[in-house]
Amino acid sequence: MVADYRLLTYRDGGKDVAGVLVGDRVYPAATLLKGAGVDASSVLTLLGTWTKTHRALAKAAGKVKPANGKPLKRVKLLAPVLYPRGLFCAGANYWDHKEEMASAEGRTVDRSQRPAEPWFFLKTAAHSIIGPDAPVHLPAVAHEVDWEAELGVVIGKGSRDIPVARAMDAVAGYTIVNDLSARDLMVRKDFFGPMTYDWVGQKCFTDAAPMGPWITPASSIADVGNLSVKLWVNGALKQNSNTKLLIHNVPEQVAYLSRHVTLMPGDVIATGTPAGVGMPRGEFLKPGDVVAIEIEGCGTLTNPIA
Repeated sequence: MVADYRLLTYRDGGKDVAGVLVGDRVYPAATLLKGAGVDASSVLTLLGTWTKTHRALAKAAGKVKPANGKPLKRVKLLAPVLYPRGLFCAGANYWDHKEEMASAEGRTVDRSQRPAEPWFFLKTAAHSIIGPDAPVHLPAVAHEVDWEAELGVVIGKGSRDIPVARAMDAVAGYTIVNDLSARDLMVRKDFFGPMTYDWVGQKCFTDAAPMGPWITPASSIADVGNLSVKLWVNGALKQNSNTKLLIHNVPEQVAYLSRHVTLMPGDVIATGTPAGVGMPRGEFLKPGDVVAIEIEGCGTLTNPIA
């Protein structure tokens, strides 16, 4: 029997453990994969042998006994991948978000003028990634930190120069990323030209990349090009869109990145955020806020603002 499952990382007895969610119970991956010949010491190592790992986990998930698992509500989840070698973030990659940002500047967007290729920046991994329910500590030097709900694509097969037609072969699954942005640190007035934009200051601060709650295997998502994306701040719906509005879809993003770097197992691609960010309305996060992101098939990622 083959069963649906989710891959995650949790804290147990002071150790970070690779886990498997089946139904509402969590099991140590090492226990389910005993004798399978894969390294289950972390989610990152499991992704390193993804084809074999996924086949074994899907089979093992169909044989679990609920009594041997821990209830999900009693498990402290961490970010699912500790830590990606690369965290690549697509910029201006939803039509509705591009339109809202242009409107705030008095411009319009012509959807027939699609950029030839996606555009990316890098975000720090171990410096910025935190897990579900972990508090976000706002940087003392920023006062305009914005939310950005994003579908995260997790690489399971490292490769270079992947054609678009085969790009999905490299994808292990999906997670949720909140690409927090310090908008007031975006522009440096003491520099000029390309150095005007401070990508470290605005995007790479501590706690700038909440991620989780788990990895949903790609085989469990029927159509990654048609997933609802929603974000709430203190229960108020701010972002409500769909991956149908991606300017460059998942295969195109994977293929583009692979032309420039060798993608590695565990790398995460944050695919862009839709309309509904705070900047156009002058709304920003403050201590005491709670941000929740729900992406269809990927669960809910919730983080309080410290």
